[in-house]
Amino acid sequence: MIFHLTEPARWQQSLAEGLHTGSTRGVELAQEGYIHCSTAEQWPGVVERFYADATELLLLHVDESQLDAPLVYEQLGDAPESFPHVYGPIPITAVVQAERIR
Repeated sequence: MIFHLTEPARWQQSLAEGLHTGSTRGVELAQEGYIHCSTAEQWPGVVERFYADATELLLLHVDESQLDAPLVYEQLGDAPESFPHVYGPIPITAVVQAERIR
């Protein structure tokens, strides 16, 4: 299982479209080239670093075996560890839970 953080409004858009293409906060897959994800151990730190001011936030639980696009663990820039990146849209069927964490 990998995890992806998104805003409820962005998730509603994805449900309507049938695919999730939000890469990270305010950035789309088409702009970034991949969708930012985290492991179970990583997502709490991502919330602290990048979403501390978010009043509404969902944690998408993504079954990586249901992805159509490549999943690559990469260490980019000055990141202390590698993170999972999905190089394509996430099918709605791959999201097994959308958990409200805020």
